Amino acid sequence: MRTALSYNEIRRFSKEISIGGVKIGGCNPIAVQSMTNVNGYENIYRQMKELEEAGCDIIRMSVPDMESAEVLGRLKKSDIKMPIVADIHFDWRLAIESCRQGADKIRINPGNIGSKDKIEAVARACRERDIAIRVGVNGGSVDRSGLDKYGSPTPEYLAESALSNVKLLEECDFGNIVVAVKSSDV
Repeated sequence: MRTALSYNEIRRFSKEISIGGVKIGGCNPIAVQSMTNVNGYENIYRQMKELEEAGCDIIRMSVPDMESAEVLGRLKKSDIKMPIVADIHFDWRLAIESCRQGADKIRINPGNIGSKDKIEAVARACRERDIAIRVGVNGGSVDRSGLDKYGSPTPEYLAESALSNVKLLEECDFGNIVVAVKSSDV
């Protein structure tokens, strides 16, 4: 029984992406990522410092409004050393503002961003600043249109959804993509 892939096999299936100063994919070690679950600059800063001290490599924070994007910008100017990922839901303008504020990666579900011109605007802002986009697909928030075909968020449907979101970004001439697929019910 084979237990490990060779270096060349790994390189064939995974490309290297830079998130701030952390490289993921390819043959890089697994990076530990966590997410803040508090609001306000002081609370987020304190939680990020605790995670950084615990060995976290990449930190994600929710950016539900412009004020949160500005907090991200303040955090980028602080002594936080970890790359910061802006977790965006639905509003493409928050993704663009997070790019301006210095986010190291943007997490979106392109299918939730809206029209293709909005997706292109996010892709352009990220491309101009060499910021990766994480396509996030999860069982709790899949596009409802696919449920007619699959009935539930099956592994096949999650994979299909992720690939269609990647295709949307590639159609915008964007390839600096990280794919994350998860489900709370395997």
